[in-house]
Amino acid sequence: MLTPGVAAEPRAAPPPLVLALGGQRSGKSSWAERRIEATGLAPVYVATAEARDAEMRARIAHHRARRGDDWAVVEAPLELAAAIADAGTDGRAVLVDCLTLWLTNLLVAEREVAAAVDDLEAALAARRGPVVLVSNEVGSGVIPTNALARRFVDEAGRLHQRLAAGATEVVLVTAGLVQTLKAGSGADRPESRPHPPPAGG
Repeated sequence: MLTPGVAAEPRAAPPPLVLALGGQRSGKSSWAERRIEATGLAPVYVATAEARDAEMRARIAHHRARRGDDWAVVEAPLELAAAIADAGTDGRAVLVDCLTLWLTNLLVAEREVAAAVDDLEAALAARRGPVVLVSNEVGSGVIPTNALARRFVDEAGRLHQRLAAGATEVVLVTAGLVQTLKAGSGADRPESRPHPPPAGG
């Protein structure tokens, strides 16, 4: 209840929620890592990948080596909303890499995608610290002939639209260059100028 003559205190801005989109090896993951490190908070890496073959194991090892030992790692191939809720405590900044692998895992496991996305949005709305979401932009290519692949592209497009609507910042990374689609406060963003290309992205 407001006291007459006393102005209400301004509501604190929510922590940043950043959606980083890009193609494979675009540089989006390394940009997202710098974005998290720029917050100065304890970094938490929420991994959705599963090491099912040698190629994926090599990718995971490369990303782990690039991040270093300062990052806490949480594996969440399916239960992403719960992982974000548990990891996103005060004093932490959370990086999720990546949403499209998570979506793939849901489809392969025959989970209900809409319900999982609802849970994800609820977890993000309740965040207590910065969250950066990495995802592959897959909707700009040729329409797949496979029914499951078409569904994946459709679901990814819907997921990105929903998350972009609630994000404070959205960027598209192409060839290591960052294009801002939706601007955040910018106070703790790394510069968007080109960086030396990493070995992976």
